[in-house]
Amino acid sequence: MEHKHHGKSSAGFLNADEILSQLNLTGNETFMDAGCGDGYISKKAMENYLSAGRVYAVDVYDDAIKRMNDFKNENNIQNLINVQGDISKEIPEINDESVDVILMVNVFHGFKASGEMDKVIVELKKLLKTNGRMAIVDFKPLDMSFGPPAEIRLSHIELEELFKKHGFKKTYLNVDIGEEIPEGKSHFFVIFEKE
Repeated sequence: MEHKHHGKSSAGFLNADEILSQLNLTGNETFMDAGCGDGYISKKAMENYLSAGRVYAVDVYDDAIKRMNDFKNENNIQNLINVQGDISKEIPEINDESVDVILMVNVFHGFKASGEMDKVIVELKKLLKTNGRMAIVDFKPLDMSFGPPAEIRLSHIELEELFKKHGFKKTYLNVDIGEEIPEGKSHFFVIFEKE
């Protein structure tokens, strides 16, 4: 099944502060916004959460990275590194075992659609330090008036089983984040730690 996101923004229904505050960042981590889109998470992370850290904004679409490079140059930001790359493949610009936190917001369901979930976890796991964290915010597997088709959404339970298979343990779960829908909220937020 083909599913293209094309760098769309989640800013309309997901609050960057709500997400980033739940990561309990100390301010000096190396952070990766995997599938950064318009970069609203990366920008907020730079401004308010990682004053002494480093942010990798990674996206497969060159337009997204061009906009992030413009933002970096206009604001003279040294610790923002923008990388055009496919996170289901090796990203040579980022060293193995160098990243503390990888965040994917409304990205992971696309790898269910493309059949690349295991591949993505293997590639991103290489980049994480021991005890590094992979954080995922994604749509609940419900029919909604917005977001991807329900058949390519995953539950947090399915993700937990998948990540466990790859040597991760769940350390955090928030099942109600995002936009108000009849069933509560539109998204869940789960964090896995590399063991």
